[in-house]
Amino acid sequence: MSNLDLRPAPNLCGGNGRTGPVRDVQPGKQVALGESTVVRRLLPNLGRRMVGAWCFVDHYGPDDIADEPGMQVPPHPHMGLQTVSWLHEGEVLHRDSLGSLQTVRPRELGLMTSGQAISHSEESPHGHPPLLHGAQLWVALPGEHRLTAPAFEHHADLPVITGGGGLSATVILGELDGATSPGTTHSPLVGADLTLAAGTDARLPVDPDFEYAALAISGETEIDGVRLAPGALLYLGCGRTELPLRSEDAGSLMLLGGVPFEEEIVMWWNFVGRTGEEIAQARADWMTGNRFGEVHGYDGARLRAPELPPVPLKPRGRAR
Repeated sequence: MSNLDLRPAPNLCGGNGRTGPVRDVQPGKQVALGESTVVRRLLPNLGRRMVGAWCFVDHYGPDDIADEPGMQVPPHPHMGLQTVSWLHEGEVLHRDSLGSLQTVRPRELGLMTSGQAISHSEESPHGHPPLLHGAQLWVALPGEHRLTAPAFEHHADLPVITGGGGLSATVILGELDGATSPGTTHSPLVGADLTLAAGTDARLPVDPDFEYAALAISGETEIDGVRLAPGALLYLGCGRTELPLRSEDAGSLMLLGGVPFEEEIVMWWNFVGRTGEEIAQARADWMTGNRFGEVHGYDGARLRAPELPPVPLKPRGRAR
């Protein structure tokens, strides 16, 4: 998925920023995506730019698209990151410059590693289901892997943890409570979809070296004593060994975590780099048709890159 902001601010993030346990609610910002989709942008935000290597989080829906085209995101480039597509309802058709053509359905992992360069499009297919609801997330690649060869993975069978107290968890990426996703990772992290049945009162084991955040997807959930409405992000910091979870009437959320990302990065538009010059070169390569390849089969023109900001793009640490 693309950041379609025509004036994207440079996000200067990374750097050692460990915290103890906190409970910091981050409200989302409404952002138009493509021709007909509005998303809630949870990360980056004014209070926090990264959670582990997770550097971008959009939550969308549930939207009634029965008589609408649904998601229509034209071909656009990526560099230095992985995209994670996750659905609760609906379908998204992925095309990329490697020739991949894959329909991603609810509770299936669509994972694209951009590495040095890739381009892709995303759209609701013809005859799509009436509702669209999900999240799109990015993972920043660490320095030793950021120029790796691009790749796309689709995993329909993901491990599910079922324990007491009404909690079940699908491990989307990384490892949680002894279960490991088949998706490729390049830094210590976790992404999981948690389902809380009505009356859930559970404690989920977590890694004290990871920082965590929880994104409320549906229903009303309570995480470590904090009630969350759908579309809100709760930053939890580091230092926990377990996470208390409750829900009176059933709900779902995504748990994101990882070792705090200690590298300084620059994130602008759809690129993650280390210097402003690297970002500028990636933009020029996209505009001239070099490096990022072609996406075949999408009915429409590819996206033009926004203009670079008038100030130099410089990497900084994650502390404000």
